[in-house]
Amino acid sequence: MAKKLSRSAQRVQDFLSKQGDEFDVKELDSSTRTAADAAGSIGCAVGQIAKSLVFRDGNTDEPVLVVASGANRVDAAKVRLAASLDLRRADGDFVKDRTGFAIGGIPPVAHVTPLRTVLDQDLKQFAEIWAAAGTPHAVFRLTPDRLGALTGGQWIDLREEK
Repeated sequence: MAKKLSRSAQRVQDFLSKQGDEFDVKELDSSTRTAADAAGSIGCAVGQIAKSLVFRDGNTDEPVLVVASGANRVDAAKVRLAASLDLRRADGDFVKDRTGFAIGGIPPVAHVTPLRTVLDQDLKQFAEIWAAAGTPHAVFRLTPDRLGALTGGQWIDLREEK
């Protein structure tokens, strides 16, 4: 018998189930709070982790979701040029209020308010990727194309060069 999902993970599962695909939210015993933790728990490459980061747009004070490859740091200047966004750090209260989820388990979908979304084009190099599903222990697998369709996000090069 499958373990019952936590309330936040179930909210993500319910959203995904309504999309008509066979998504399966999994709650793991180990943490998926960081991309490295998630990759280790799942057994995939860090780059396959689609980490969801919420920022404030300095122009509008609206929330912006950036879904980046776990292997990458976000270059705010690239995002500014490609998407006309002025990314500013968002605190935990802002994130929870706009998404309904706490930092460390933010999914790319099922937010309480619509979020403008920017997607890391480096995720497209993988056949499958993994995203958080509402808690620091919950994840789900999907394809980059499906991520784009579910979020309506704009694909850009946002990787910070080392």
